[in-house]
Amino acid sequence: MIITSAERCGRDPSDIKLVAVSKTVGLSKIIEAVNAGVMILGENRVQEAKDKIANFRMHVSHPSTHLTGGETKEVLQWHLIGNLQKNKARAAVQLFDLIQSVDSRALAEELDKHARETGKRQRVLVQVKLADEATKHGVPEKDLMGLLDTVACMDNVKLEGMMTIPPFFDDMEKTRPYFHKLRQIADRAIAEGHPVKELSMGMSNDFTVAIEEGSTIVRIGTAIFGERNYT
Repeated sequence: MIITSAERCGRDPSDIKLVAVSKTVGLSKIIEAVNAGVMILGENRVQEAKDKIANFRMHVSHPSTHLTGGETKEVLQWHLIGNLQKNKARAAVQLFDLIQSVDSRALAEELDKHARETGKRQRVLVQVKLADEATKHGVPEKDLMGLLDTVACMDNVKLEGMMTIPPFFDDMEKTRPYFHKLRQIADRAIAEGHPVKELSMGMSNDFTVAIEEGSTIVRIGTAIFGERNYT
């Protein structure tokens, strides 16, 4: 579906990355997904990811796992796509290749500090809040450019783009304005000199619309792993 959606709107499918959202998913299903070609796994919670990543690394080093390809451990990426509290910043830096949910200067500073301590340059996306919902996280549009300016001055945090989560609609066309808005915001940020290369937007129910509006990263869980209990 990603390939079809991209080609339908004249985009190169290779420009779009798939993040398989593995929240609450057991290790056996994750290994099965990696064997099937998944290269990026997305987690919502630091503690769950910590245990899962440790178990994954232990199992993939065992010959009975039969993962395809000899480079699985080296090329597989883990992304944090859920809200991140400052007190979990150290662990997040240790665990994740890309943190998609930076939403404040204070959090960015924590990530910069812990990345410096570990000798890492942490890749991040800034999460933008475009939906007027208490459950949605992100920096408000009015504060976005200031946050981008702050992150740009950090030595150990690398800005790669933006992420947003629209409200859920049964009709995916209703998510289009949110994706279109982020694309417009990204264009303004690029005009001001910010390196916004990635737009993370679109999930199982609306990723085709997100691709049409310029998404470069889609976060898909249910369509890969099935329905789950998120309690």
